[in-house]
This record gives sequence, structure tokens and C-alpha cells, in this order.
Amino acid sequence: MTMERVIVGISGASGAALGLRILERLAVLPDIETHLVVSDAARRTLALECGLDTLDSLTALVHRHHPIGDIGASIASGSFPVRGMIVAPCSMQTLSAIATGRADTLLTRAADVQLKERRRLVLLARETPLHLGHLRTMVAATEMGAIIMPPVPAFYHCPRSVVEIVDHLATRAIDLLALPQSPLSRSWQGTP
Repeated sequence: MTMERVIVGISGASGAALGLRILERLAVLPDIETHLVVSDAARRTLALECGLDTLDSLTALVHRHHPIGDIGASIASGSFPVRGMIVAPCSMQTLSAIATGRADTLLTRAADVQLKERRRLVLLARETPLHLGHLRTMVAATEMGAIIMPPVPAFYHCPRSVVEIVDHLATRAIDLLALPQSPLSRSWQGTP
């Protein structure tokens, strides 16, 4: 079996635990090569929400950590085959840049490449409440091929903790990449 490459981008919105958990889940899947890019604002959010050593912990989970300013990185090119990309969390600033094709950082450039190559791009858009500009930006990104997945918890599996909610959301985001070895989130089985 060949390695499947997945890019994970983490932007500066609240919800850094989502990106961390996605990386943890991907790290245990066989034959997955992960590439990470973290925005400058995300570094601050990761430290605040997940602990000061989190960035070091993140880079230990991935095959390659790319600096945000490295526009010449492998993931900036469509000739570098990947299965898809998840941005978790995805700030409204990052979403706006992706929706308008403003590829001025490696994170937004890598996302732009996913769209132009017709690959899966999953954006865990993190903001609430939403104003009309947010909604229109989500529509624009969707029309370009992105999958907008606001991290709205599901309650049908009766989560007992925030950790269980984060785990379900992370697994669901990975499922959207349709990896052959996807962890598969707990799905609704109907009422008895």
C-alpha cells in the first residue's frame, strides 16, 4: 500500500484542540504521511488553549512541519500529490483568504492548491454568531469545492465530556477525506 498524504493546517481561531486531536488520530493510522502548517496566530492560541509545549508535541506527531512563510514548500505545489487537507480550526480570516484566492501564507496557498487540483479541503470554520459576510464567505468557499464543517457537536452519541466532543468532531473531519483507513466516527443508527 502506498502512503496517503494529508495536510493539516491550524489557524488562530479558538478550538486549537481540534487540530491537535486530528493530528493524534492521523498519527495512529497506517500508511498516512502528515504535513502540518501552523499560522502565527495559531501558535498563540495553541499555547493558551492546549499548553506551552503543544507546538513541539504537534511536530512530533507529523512527518513534516512546514513554516508558515515557506511558500516554496512541497505542499504549495499541485504536483505534490496529497489526499486532501483539513484546516482546524479555520478562522474567518483564513476562510476569507481561501475563498478569495489570497494565497499569501503557506496555509492559504496549500488550501488554494487543494481547490485548484479538485482535492478535498475540509474547513472547520470557527466563529459564532455568524454575520452575513461570514455566511457569504462560506458559500463562496463551498462553491469553489471546499467542505465547510463548523465544529458543531453531535449529541446522539451522548458525549460525557468535552474530550469526547472534540474526538468525535476530529474523527468526523478525517472521515470527510474518505481515507481508505479512516477511523470512522460513530454514526447515527436510527431509533430502536
